Amino acid sequence: MKAVEENVDPATLLLTVEDLQVEFDTYGGTVQAVRGVSFSVDQGQTLAIVGESGCGKSVTVQSIMGLIPAPPGRITAGSARLRGHEILGRSTVGGKEIRGAEIGMIFQDPMTSLNPTMTIGDQIAEPLQIHRGYSARDAFTEAIRLLELSKIPEAAKRARQYPFEFSGGMLQRAMIAMALSCKPSILIADEPTTALDVTIQAQILDLMQELQKETGMAIILITHDLGVVARMADEVAVMYAGKVVEYGSADDVFYRSAHPYTLGLKEAMPTNDPARQHELKPIDGSPPDLFAPPAGCGYCPRCPYAMQICSDRQPQDHDLHGHHSASCWLHHPQSESRPETLLFKDAH
Repeated sequence: MKAVEENVDPATLLLTVEDLQVEFDTYGGTVQAVRGVSFSVDQGQTLAIVGESGCGKSVTVQSIMGLIPAPPGRITAGSARLRGHEILGRSTVGGKEIRGAEIGMIFQDPMTSLNPTMTIGDQIAEPLQIHRGYSARDAFTEAIRLLELSKIPEAAKRARQYPFEFSGGMLQRAMIAMALSCKPSILIADEPTTALDVTIQAQILDLMQELQKETGMAIILITHDLGVVARMADEVAVMYAGKVVEYGSADDVFYRSAHPYTLGLKEAMPTNDPARQHELKPIDGSPPDLFAPPAGCGYCPRCPYAMQICSDRQPQDHDLHGHHSASCWLHHPQSESRPETLLFKDAH
């Protein structure tokens, strides 16, 4: 997939990732977890990276953050440029720490991401002291302000409490406060609403959007929840088996789906549509073994539209319109199969 449109200078974008490849050595062999991922995000935008568990979403953003343990993991190819400066394998850019100062991250499970022996306020204050040079007193005062900004009631009292004294929703708010403490340019949110009930989930998403409007930060949202994507995202990258198989605006991906896997995700999602209330369709089969990735399309064994070439060769990227593209042989000009449920270049 192309990281940026042809007429856009990558150096002008906030973050550009191109051809990222990541492997892990295990007792069973080498897992090719990320296989040539490309995307971009600009200031004030929200990019959602979606796909089922194990497709490489979290590994992709952890690579950008420098959180891949080496060994067993290693980045074998690709680049990630922040305002035109390479950041893969580096801890600073332009004199600023990348992790924490330039890019903040909300992890999937706040209870296991926070230190149980430190108060919430001290944990939020710590990056301010490390990255911004605040005194302990000023950092704690700022931590209280950030908790207030994150809509935590009685922030001064809560700042002196420990993680076990917070509910799941409040812990996630505290994680947001911590991630935003150094005013990062990019906020990475890895499954930020997992295990939260629907009401709290909506509050967390509203908070993220409100803070984005106030700060102008970009958000990279990692999720398998298409409802969250529809609510939050400007652009969407659909990942499968370590690759981006469809990329475009949220409207393109949802309403003009161009890859069979995207269509399968939509059909497996609960809906309020009366015509489909009794037709949840799971995607049959399993993802491919990334110890030995297939020669052709990884989705081929599960695809209802698969052709012989799909199992023989990796599909090409096909530009459809605007910034919308799909990696699928169905879009090749010589393809004889053109399902009505998928968007094609000549469709309107």
